[in-house]
Amino acid sequence: MAEAESIIGTPEVGEDGTQPESTAPKGRRRIVALLVVAVLAYLLDLGSKMLVVAKLEHQPPIQIIGDLLKFEAIRNPGAAFGFGEAFTIIFTCIAATVIVVIVRLARKLYSLPWAIALGLLLGGALGNLTDRIFRSPGVFRGAVVDFIAPAHFAVFNLADSAIVCGGILIVLLSFKGLDPDGTVHKD
Repeated sequence: MAEAESIIGTPEVGEDGTQPESTAPKGRRRIVALLVVAVLAYLLDLGSKMLVVAKLEHQPPIQIIGDLLKFEAIRNPGAAFGFGEAFTIIFTCIAATVIVVIVRLARKLYSLPWAIALGLLLGGALGNLTDRIFRSPGVFRGAVVDFIAPAHFAVFNLADSAIVCGGILIVLLSFKGLDPDGTVHKD
């Protein structure tokens, strides 16, 4: 039975539910899943920023949950908490590098959870990179539109949320021993 399964492309699974390291995953790459997640994250971020700029910029903040959460339009040339305002070009280069790395890694992608995580990172990086390229004060120096303002925390946007969620998922997948190519290893 195991021989028949390996012939038709079902990977062997050990008693502990993991694949042996020597068993390469068979099946379709998860590039489409990565792209769908990335496009959704990007469009949600872009749409929310367009709405914020059109309706909330130069307006008083909107209280969502008392003093705990409000929507407030902020232009952020730096990173979280406004750090690094003089390094906007460096943040632009980092975002572009992340995008290139994800595109290169996609060639070896067979894991759906990794596709989701990388899609979130890609969509978020593209969202903030779009701001850095097209918003004032100029190309590669643009300020990112942030608007989600929890009390006593940095103001952020949906791209930032996608990046953080993707990063957390990657950490969890790494702890579980799941690689982007679909293999599972125990260290």
